Amino acid sequence: GCVLVVSVIEQLAQWHNSTVKAAMERLCNYIPGKYQIIRHMLCCIDKEMNADVVCHSLKLCKQDPGQPLCYLYPPPKREKHSPGLFYALAHAGQKCQTKSFTGFSSVCAFPLLANLCEKIKYVVRNKLPFEDFDGDKFSTFPTLRGYHWRGRDCNDKNTTVYPGRRPDNWDVKSDSNCNGIWGVDPKDGIPYEEKFCKGADSQGVVLLGDSAGAHFHIPPEWMTVTQMSAKSFANLPMAFTDELDWPQFSEITGFLNSTIGGWTDSLYLRLRRRNRCNHRDLQNISQNGGSSGNLLYLIKSLARNQLLDNPAIVIYATIGNDVCNGNRDTLAHMTTPKEMLSNVVQALRYLDSHLPNGSHVILTGLVDGRFLWDNLHDRYHPLGQLNRDVTYSQLYSFLDCLQVSPCSGWLTPNETLRNLTSERALQLSNVLKEIARSEKFANFDIFYMDFPLRQTAEEWHKMGGEPWQLIEPVDGFHPSQIAAALGTSITWQKALHEWPQVLGKENPFNDQIEAIFKDQGGH
Repeated sequence: GCVLVVSVIEQLAQWHNSTVKAAMERLCNYIPGKYQIIRHMLCCIDKEMNADVVCHSLKLCKQDPGQPLCYLYPPPKREKHSPGLFYALAHAGQKCQTKSFTGFSSVCAFPLLANLCEKIKYVVRNKLPFEDFDGDKFSTFPTLRGYHWRGRDCNDKNTTVYPGRRPDNWDVKSDSNCNGIWGVDPKDGIPYEEKFCKGADSQGVVLLGDSAGAHFHIPPEWMTVTQMSAKSFANLPMAFTDELDWPQFSEITGFLNSTIGGWTDSLYLRLRRRNRCNHRDLQNISQNGGSSGNLLYLIKSLARNQLLDNPAIVIYATIGNDVCNGNRDTLAHMTTPKEMLSNVVQALRYLDSHLPNGSHVILTGLVDGRFLWDNLHDRYHPLGQLNRDVTYSQLYSFLDCLQVSPCSGWLTPNETLRNLTSERALQLSNVLKEIARSEKFANFDIFYMDFPLRQTAEEWHKMGGEPWQLIEPVDGFHPSQIAAALGTSITWQKALHEWPQVLGKENPFNDQIEAIFKDQGGH
């Protein structure tokens, strides 16, 4: 974090031909008030120090005994027999020694952010909306696991009113399932919900996933100084309180027009288009770092009542973290096929005891992450574009050195290790495939599909795109907004041709429902 912020300040100074102090003030003026912790941090930057030197000098970066010294930028040049970075650190230490940062162990130690951090810790721990007055697991607040993640509640003071339930007495008097359809048609006295939604195969969509499903994204404009302005950071508070995830634009549960590039297309939007009665019936139960192991805890935040609610399509998609970790001995920390079988079967048994009859589960295979190194390693990262000095290969090595790499097995120059990681991913995908073939459950049928990376790349190539555009530019690891939207189209076509029963039938009353909404000024 320190290296990132210092890099941006130094590049701002360079781009605007200003002092470092002026650049720091410029950045502080861009960032919303309570997030301006960098004012307290950067007191000894000078143009002769690179970001690695500054952050080690401030003691925000440290070198543990027996561990290598980690750096992102090429070390400062020094005489042949003297290591440049160690010399620079010693020199900088004299200047910064009274200004170290050891009093703050994390950003949450800052008084202005302490309250917000407590809220975020709550939602990270429980994966439930922070603002949920009736305790039905749905909210009228967007972030902090609110309606960006689950359908928006339409009455947060009544625990029996929430998205996805079967209508109470055909919603004659009020909208019990928040799909916007309630009341009685004055022409014939038939409730609208009964007229339009009875027998329409209404169903919700639920994602059990990881950071790819939650749609992790760090805006590149936060670190691209040539385009930086106050507008660049307008979405910082929202991003922070959504854990740097953007589920409202995601492949499975996206429902808002994308503001982060590309376009939004999602399984939820297509199901809603197919049957307008499905409005708001979505749940994105994903977390950064989600794997088949920790999903067993995460799944408990599912909101579905077997007796009162509609069936659901559940997408089980932990596409990487069972083989991805930041450990030096990464292979030893990967999920084994035996562990995968146990984890997934346990999750499916939990679903069988909570999903209404007539639901469907789709298991998604793991991705082949060799695509990342192959398409990014020699390209410049957003931090390196101004001076052409930081490639993705350097970023991956820096994160690996810090032991915080999102995937040591794939984000590495070691081709053998990349191949072994993909081999394990294929083994785990085969476990999922076999589960779908052989296991049977009382309340849902079960299907398997490969993660559609190859088809997505082919489709994007036909549209004139480049493979690297399918990867998030800042972290160099997650699927981009373009990849998410194209993936939806491919998944939908597969389901339409191979499992049409999963998608339900098209509701013939969709146009009438929309017309009534327009007449009433609704949306």
